[in-house]
Amino acid sequence: MKKLDCISALRALGEESRLRMLRLLMESHRSVSELAELLGMTTYNVSKHLRVLREAGLVDCEKHGQQRFYQVAKDFQSHLKASGNTLDLGCCLFRFDQLPGGSEKA
Repeated sequence: MKKLDCISALRALGEESRLRMLRLLMESHRSVSELAELLGMTTYNVSKHLRVLREAGLVDCEKHGQQRFYQVAKDFQSHLKASGNTLDLGCCLFRFDQLPGGSEKA
């Protein structure tokens, strides 16, 4: 995986909504409207959060007709598989196999 910019990754993952989006995208690619419904947010806010995740190199976007589908970036996905669902930025560690608060993912 190409090296993640620590500041961009921290900015992207430091907001709970973006972390929740990333976890949903780890399960399956999803459209903006699908994410908005699952998270109880407006499509406008979801789009803004996805832009931050995309700029940090954590998600990719594919356009199908009028809809955009988002998925975890392939490089980031490969890194997570190789590191046991952990992102180590040197200054902090993100575990993607646990929910916020330390409980294991169901």
